[in-house]
Amino acid sequence: MRIFVCTQPVDLRRSFDGLALATRQMLGEDPRSGALFCFLNRRSNRLKVLWFDRNGYCLLYKRLHRARFVLPDSGDPAKGSLRIDGGALGALIRGVEGTSSRRVTY
Repeated sequence: MRIFVCTQPVDLRRSFDGLALATRQMLGEDPRSGALFCFLNRRSNRLKVLWFDRNGYCLLYKRLHRARFVLPDSGDPAKGSLRIDGGALGALIRGVEGTSSRRVTY
């Protein structure tokens, strides 16, 4: 499965259609492709994952308390997105307690 992470903060008040639009504009991908698209807020304490399941959008939303989501090192921050595997997605969703760092190398 293809998994993309947006490296720029996104206003997570957006829901299905707003995140689908962000997928097209910020990631340059088709939100109906079946891939997972991950978005973080500016403080990196909230995460939304969007995907299209045959007949509609699905949304996973997680909010951390006293922890942060840490993006994998992308190598090219100007690109705006990075592609990760399932293991990196699991690490991203777990978050890191008590850290102020945004990036970690996997």
